[in-house]
Amino acid sequence: MEKAFWEARYEQQQTGWNIGSVSTPIKAYLDQLTDKNIRILIPGCGFGFEAIYAHQLGFTQVYVLDFVQEALDEFKVNCPNFPSEHIIQADFFELDGTFDLIIEQTLFCAIDPKMREAYAKKVSRLLVEGGKLVGLLFDRSFESGPPHGGSAGEYATLFAPFFREISIEPAYNSIPARAGSEVFIRFIK
Repeated sequence: MEKAFWEARYEQQQTGWNIGSVSTPIKAYLDQLTDKNIRILIPGCGFGFEAIYAHQLGFTQVYVLDFVQEALDEFKVNCPNFPSEHIIQADFFELDGTFDLIIEQTLFCAIDPKMREAYAKKVSRLLVEGGKLVGLLFDRSFESGPPHGGSAGEYATLFAPFFREISIEPAYNSIPARAGSEVFIRFIK
């Protein structure tokens, strides 16, 4: 998680993970939620399209986190009425707080695989009892990364010590460029 590496990617406009809108599986998940007051964290938010969408749906406690200021600046331009106190520039592994829902979009695949257990522990610490980690993970390998891939079996083994319920299903509604290479996760603490 070298901050300089990610800053350079933004500066050079090498943001291939940016699909330019909310991902369809996360959109579908947010669409079915009724409690607009749950505390939602979107770590490694990048330009924050999932947060913008949740905000537009009326969720009042959405928090975004990234350690690249340029990404957060672009997010602010795209969603100027988002509460500034809910925009956090920090390292995910140093964050404190509690949340009902953490949305995983691109952070997990960006971190070094050696950090994955630390990620699973951190997510578990940040979630309230009964809280959920929901989102997308790659179900494929890459020759080098980031992004770093993995498999449903690896993810189940990694997260099982920290969550009482593990659901990993092929994402049926991925964007075309990622069709067949993503799983939708729903883990309950």
